[in-house]
Amino acid sequence: MTIAQILYLSRNDVEKVALDLPTIIDLLEKAFREKGEGKVELPPKPGIHTKPNAFIHAMPAYIPSLHSAGIKWVSGYPENPQKGLPYISGLLILNDEESGLPYAVMDCTWITAYRTGAASALSAKYLARPDSHTLGIIGCGVQGRTHTEAMTALFPIQRVYAYDILPQAQQKFLLEMGEKFPLIEFVPTANPKEVVTQSEIVVTAGPILKNPTPTIEKDWLPIGAFVSAVDFDSYWKGEALAQIDKFATDDLAQMDYYRSIGYFKETPQPYADLGEIVAGLKPGRQSATERTMAMNLGLALDDMAVAPTIFQRAKESGIGVLLPL
Repeated sequence: MTIAQILYLSRNDVEKVALDLPTIIDLLEKAFREKGEGKVELPPKPGIHTKPNAFIHAMPAYIPSLHSAGIKWVSGYPENPQKGLPYISGLLILNDEESGLPYAVMDCTWITAYRTGAASALSAKYLARPDSHTLGIIGCGVQGRTHTEAMTALFPIQRVYAYDILPQAQQKFLLEMGEKFPLIEFVPTANPKEVVTQSEIVVTAGPILKNPTPTIEKDWLPIGAFVSAVDFDSYWKGEALAQIDKFATDDLAQMDYYRSIGYFKETPQPYADLGEIVAGLKPGRQSATERTMAMNLGLALDDMAVAPTIFQRAKESGIGVLLPL
């Protein structure tokens, strides 16, 4: 490849690379360790908002140890699925760290889906009980699927409880995941309480809402359980959040920014970010009885940890299209 060309990878191209989840989790662990040690450049992500509860964000990051520099331009529109369009869409650009020239442009839909599940699984590695065998999924869309795949990559999951506000989405999830993981029992539930009260690992993956009407109440979450709240606090009442013994996020500064614009009205202050935990600067789970939660907000760090490996494997396999710069 010359400096006058870029490799373009469509969504189908990125999916063809089929980077496995253990590799994605390992790449994120390296990146978050670097973050905890203060070795990455991760400016706050600016954004624009053309509709209520929708966003278009610019997410730049530089991870020196992975020679990864770039930006993701990503949108999230909750009403899109009703129009047959993806909730999350966008592009990711990689730049050469020596010259600054862009060398790859790729669709970010698959990367966003899988790195999000991987970040939750990485959080669970440090905050969940390692013998956890029951998983609860609230929100049976893309994130429900990738989180199921990610958690089963690290934990001995035997049973998955699933709920979605749309019965057809729940049924589709149960069918597809049951076929993919035939040794795991997939159990439909009638409401969120049935999911939360029976699960050692809980994932809530609905739409992110600035002014939510949460449904999960205090005392639902079992002693010793771990939660990944992918949808921020959209499902969790303040009284339920107050029962969390260790509450973490992926970036403290970003959470502070969201608070300043009206999010997280009843969400406690995190004791640590994921980078601090992975780097050993703050403890993870210290007791089998702790209730723990990761409310990861989504970082460019996640994307830039994964994208160079996708680029390299695509290049080696002849996937993608070379375009003049």
